[in-house]
Amino acid sequence: MDLRLVGYFVAVIDHGGVTRAAEALYVAQPSLSQAIRSLERQLGTQLFDRSGRRLTLTVDGRAFLGPARRILADVENARSRVHAVRDLATGRLEIAALSTLSADPLPELTSGLRRRHPGVLVTVLDPGGPSGVVSQVRQGQAELGLTDFPVKTDMLSTRELWEQEIALVLPPDLAAALPDPVPLDAVAEIPLVLESSAAGGRTPLDDALGRAIDFVAVECAHRQAIWELVMHGAGATFLPRRIAETELANVAVRSTVPQVRRTVRVVFRPGPLSPAAAAFLDVAAEVGRQRSAALPSAHEA
Repeated sequence: MDLRLVGYFVAVIDHGGVTRAAEALYVAQPSLSQAIRSLERQLGTQLFDRSGRRLTLTVDGRAFLGPARRILADVENARSRVHAVRDLATGRLEIAALSTLSADPLPELTSGLRRRHPGVLVTVLDPGGPSGVVSQVRQGQAELGLTDFPVKTDMLSTRELWEQEIALVLPPDLAAALPDPVPLDAVAEIPLVLESSAAGGRTPLDDALGRAIDFVAVECAHRQAIWELVMHGAGATFLPRRIAETELANVAVRSTVPQVRRTVRVVFRPGPLSPAAAAFLDVAAEVGRQRSAALPSAHEA
């Protein structure tokens, strides 16, 4: 059914006739009359009684008027919702984010999106590990994935945001006997507190870290508990330097030789992104520029 014709039908009723409706709609009266006849042919019934000087609704016309108004209202409501999503007055965004990135940069990126577009609902999913990020994005459970591991698939697009240093974070007594920076070869002698995934098994590590690690004192699935264990002297751990310096107290933060760095990446399916996802990437690009601009002063410090 042509929705334009339904609108013409309701306009004839609301304006009290074809002439006034044609004037209000800025269409020629013969064209409007022809449109009403076309609607009647589509419905297979006569909507107006044309035997008198004025059009009056037939029984079928009166029965159709209520549904016609509801059709037009539903279409307008749907159009308003689409415009609201497009203009980011509303909408939703699902993000699969590694737990290692849940303290940085996920809060900064999400709060930046919410400040710009407070009507967007953001849902953060726990993928359980790097492979889970890829799986949830590929299967459509999440539109974006936030990871700091390489994504080895041609089925997803990747946008690199920035690099972050992975530092060794130690209780002060463990740090006292170590040089600064710490050679990776020395890590084998250090008791470590490492993250384990909820699905079982230790969270994957970079090749360089994996070869250096030998002495695992605690495996823990809770990120906050790992921080507390390190601050209470149970062992050392590896964290992004930014997190270690802002979230943990009474610890030593050491670089390693060679330095370990990871690239924070956003992954998504090829093709057009939703307005909310595109806005998230815009926020990420802005944060990346701000962090790059801050690097010289950080080095001077």
